[in-house]
Amino acid sequence: MIDTHTHLYLSEFGAPDEQRAVVTRAIEAGVDKMIFPNVDLATIAPMRALAAEFPSNIKMAMGLHPTEVGPGWRDALATVEAEHLAHETDYIAVGEVGIDLYWDKTYADEQMQAFDAQVSLAARLGIPVIIHCREGLDQALEVMQGHKGVPAVFHSFGGTAQDVDRIRSVGDYYFGINGIVTFKNSTLRNVLPEITASRILLETDAPYLAPVPHRGRRNESSYLPATAAHIAQTLTLPLSALTAATTSSAHTLFPRLN
Repeated sequence: MIDTHTHLYLSEFGAPDEQRAVVTRAIEAGVDKMIFPNVDLATIAPMRALAAEFPSNIKMAMGLHPTEVGPGWRDALATVEAEHLAHETDYIAVGEVGIDLYWDKTYADEQMQAFDAQVSLAARLGIPVIIHCREGLDQALEVMQGHKGVPAVFHSFGGTAQDVDRIRSVGDYYFGINGIVTFKNSTLRNVLPEITASRILLETDAPYLAPVPHRGRRNESSYLPATAAHIAQTLTLPLSALTAATTSSAHTLFPRLN
């Protein structure tokens, strides 16, 4: 099973030895591969350090998160690009990048510019994009319209069937599904048949969005099987079939995952 989006390197997981224990628990739970997307400049070093401890299990993506786009965003973006070029084989995607207008719309235009620049970087490097999109689907799709053919996943998808159709009108993208789908009042489970198992990627977004029955706790990658079981039940598939489909899709989107 592959956790295509997890941040086990963040300070919420404590000291390095505690972080290693969290990774080990995930592997023991059957989550044998994890993708670490970067967030900002301060997270690069801890992400790389933890990934280096588990080279067979952890792969990385490099990007500037939209909520980190501020007054010095161009310099930050230059550092992200330099990191990609200096360690090109270390990164399997550009991410996580995108649009987030939920908290603050001050830098909406700059977020679009930063997103566009990073999708352009992915195109040059021949790798996919991990898209963070919160209250910004119009803007995200506008950017992606200019980059037809760049493969991507809409991470932590929580939209409607209409949103799925809009996204598919731009490209044949994947949808990252996490613990949100297990929440009691979530309508996302009704959208899963529209997405289909062939375009679902499993993720946790740890330390956030822990699935039922772990809701309220700090999320971690070892909880991924709970989300997978819920998705399989919703789609009336054996868990083994869902795992096989999502694993195949992860390898298709991220060729460097192998």
